[in-house]
Amino acid sequence: MTTLEHGHDTRSRILAAARQLFAERGYAGTSLADIASAVGLTKTAVAYHFHPKDRLATELIAPAAEDVVALLEGEHDDGRAFVEALVTFVVRNRMIIRLIMEDIDAADEAPPGSVGETIRAIRDEIYRRVAGPDPDPVRRVRACALLGSLHFSVLKTIDLPQEVVRETLLATALTLHDSWS
Repeated sequence: MTTLEHGHDTRSRILAAARQLFAERGYAGTSLADIASAVGLTKTAVAYHFHPKDRLATELIAPAAEDVVALLEGEHDDGRAFVEALVTFVVRNRMIIRLIMEDIDAADEAPPGSVGETIRAIRDEIYRRVAGPDPDPVRRVRACALLGSLHFSVLKTIDLPQEVVRETLLATALTLHDSWS
């Protein structure tokens, strides 16, 4: 194995361990030392590839960016179709979403040009798509209930098979949506 291949393999192993640990413990609850231990490296070796720790998160989140763009730019015939696409997106990207959950609430205070601002814009656009352009108080609460159920489910179902989670969440989300459409 060449040095370049070995370095790529090490980066891949670090990313896999980080993805798993972030999903289990959250971003803030996982240190570079935890990741190093999981991979059998020193903290210094992990930091060589990913320092600061934010670089790990950025690299893990990047693949979901295309999915979120497709979700928001996709042609959805109606709100029900958007909810179905949203559930598919959430389930497919649940480990990554779990990683950024800590940042979603902090996004309201994020400065312009930051990752937090991007997260806020995505979160707000998804809410607008679910709630509608000028929701009355009841529709606002219902939209929050639907999105909250997806949010909580992402946090608590990492260990369950993706298809079971998608099927159950889709039925639940569409029932909620259909009850107020």
